[in-house]
Formats: sequence, structure tokens, C-alpha cells
Amino acid sequence: RVRMSAPPNTVAPADDGAGDAAGAAPAREPIQLRVRQLTIEYASGGYVVRPIEKLDVDASGGQLVLLLGASGCGKTSLLSVLAGILTPAAGSVEINGIEVTELRGRALNEYRRHQIGVVFQAFNLLPSLTASENVQLPLRAAGMRPRAARARAQELLDQMGLSDRYDHRPGDLSGGQQQRVAIARSLGLNPPVVLADEPTAHLDYVQVEEVVRRLRQLGDRGHLVIIATHDERLTPIADRILNLTPRPAGEEHAPQRVSLDAGEVLFRTGDRGELVFVVEDGEIEIFRERADGTEEHLDTIAGGGYFGELAPLLGLPRAAAARATSRSTLTAYTVHDFRTKIRPGTVGELLAQAEDRS
Repeated sequence: RVRMSAPPNTVAPADDGAGDAAGAAPAREPIQLRVRQLTIEYASGGYVVRPIEKLDVDASGGQLVLLLGASGCGKTSLLSVLAGILTPAAGSVEINGIEVTELRGRALNEYRRHQIGVVFQAFNLLPSLTASENVQLPLRAAGMRPRAARARAQELLDQMGLSDRYDHRPGDLSGGQQQRVAIARSLGLNPPVVLADEPTAHLDYVQVEEVVRRLRQLGDRGHLVIIATHDERLTPIADRILNLTPRPAGEEHAPQRVSLDAGEVLFRTGDRGELVFVVEDGEIEIFRERADGTEEHLDTIAGGGYFGELAPLLGLPRAAAARATSRSTLTAYTVHDFRTKIRPGTVGELLAQAEDRS
């Protein structure tokens, strides 16, 4: 069994003394993250939502990784799985030999405390406490003595450029300063992995620059920094970008013939959508999976009808599933061919047509 309090090959956590600086003792060997076939699934509005499906990721200490994508694409859910807060439907998350999805009880608490630092989008600072006291709070909860916790908090705030803000409460700090306090708090026990959820969401461009610089420095010091964001301004600082809402490839090719047997599923909810389908013969059922395991029938598309246009038009995952109810033949078109050959018109007109059909 892996000893959770100080696993090998990681940045060593601070002890009950004053502690080392967050980046003063980088790992001798970088932390290794290995995600395999990860699927995240939850119920929303009575339906099954699967924002992440069969995801593979490898990353290591010293890297800054961006999880880039629009709202609802699964960025925060993925961070929650990495933090051991959310259990995935399938797949594995391994950090330096620790299988996160199998941790329970005390081992899970130790993992969250010593291996992961979380920077929340809304800062989550206690308004009645000073900056120093907010940083000290998790240190005291971990058993650090008051004097050592105070020294460690001041050390971290110094690193964040907040040495003149020790005794200021959150209400007296700018958004950027509050975010830097939150980063300092996440580093208290020197976790090898730092997870940041939309760290620039509430900041102006001046504040963004300072926060981004501090996060980049953490990666340079040996931490693995993973940032969930829709802010493409952060892409130049990243070592790796994982786009959770990839745009359609936009490659043009001739229409493709697709044959389906009765009962065969063409695509499922959450699949990436790049093609639009026209039914040549047979019949296609459009349906959604409910959270209770049942299905909701949405539409039946017979010969001459089309379906599946919204996902590629909007760059979204499929919002429903499609299944042949009889032996069927389809023609698959790229968005460009569909808009020029099958349904000419603007995107707005096509969206209106889709609403009418639904």
C-alpha cells in the first residue's frame, strides 16, 4: 500500500516548522499524472450527461496544463476527479503510483491534504479573517503549530507579492490580490499538484497578468499546474493544451454513405459531432437516455429527412443519440456541403429550422 503522507518522487510537504518555500525544493523526479479511459457521467434535468468520455492524459511536474473549453464541457468535473472529490463512471487516475479512484476514508483525506492544492474560481476566502489567517487555516487544520503556521503563511504571501497585505481582510483586497491569497493558501503543505478552476474569471487584464505569472512560476518550480479555463489568453504560457471542446476539423471531403442495421446506434449523447446526416432509406430514431436508465423518444427521421446538424454547427457535443429502427442508409455531409447543397442559408436560419423541427 502506498504511504500517503509522503509518496516518493514528489515535492516534500512542509513539516511542523516554518516550512520550505513552495518552490524551494522541487521534486528530484517530476510528479507523473496518468489518466486512462476516463469517463465522467452525472444526471442533469433527469438526463444522463457525459461531458468526459474515454479521456487519456499524461502530464508531469514542471508543466502547466490548460483544460480549455466552453462552459459545460467538463473542465470543473475533471478537476474534481483529479482532486478526489468526484468519482468517475469509468477509467483510472494515477498520480505517482497512487490510484486516486480507489482511495477511501483516511487515505483519500491524506491525498487531498498533501498531494493536491485547489485554487477556486470564487476565491473561497473567509471574509472575517485576514489574508494571513486565511492561509494559516488549512495549516492549523493539518496540525501545524501556530507560530509555524504564521511563518509559513507570511512566506507564501511574500512569494505572491503580498507582503504588505498580511493583515488585510478580503473586502480590502482587489480581485487579483484575493486570488493570489487563494493560491498561497493552496500551497500551504507544498502539494506537488495545483488545480486552478477559472483563476482569471473575475479579473481585469492588469490583475490577470499578475495571477498568470504566479501560476507559471509554480510550474517552473516543479509543481504540476492544471488550469481549467475558457480564457484563450492563457494559451501562450501553457506547456500543454487539452481542448475539451475541439472545433470541427473543417476538412472537406466527399459525402459518405453509411449503412446501419436495425437497432444499430450511429452516435450517442456526448459524442463529438462533425457530420450532418440525410436519410436515404429506412428510419432513424432520435432519443435521450434518462438518468433512471429509461429512454425518451424525441423524433423519428424517415427517408429524405436530415438530423445531427446542431452539434457541428455550434461546435458542441451531441445532445441526443441516434439509432436505426430498421435497415437504413444515410449520407453523411460536412457542414459546408450541408449548408451549400442540402439546406442553404445562414446559421441563424438553420437554427430556426432545427427549433421548428423539434
